[in-house]
Amino acid sequence: MARVLVRNLDERVVSRLKKRARQNDRSLQAELEIILERAAAADVADFRSLAARIRQKLAADRRR
Repeated sequence: MARVLVRNLDERVVSRLKKRARQNDRSLQAELEIILERAAAADVADFRSLAARIRQKLAADRRR
């Protein structure tokens, strides 16, 4: 498994990440792994598809 080192994070960011990890009953390491895995899995096409559905819904709502 690969290792990744992130440097120079603002302490406020680290604090929020630690809080999020606690809320999810996970270690900071586990929380970061999940965040990164989800971010890497996200596909731009998925976001475009979602945006298209939102535009369609808004257009339909305007027509009412």
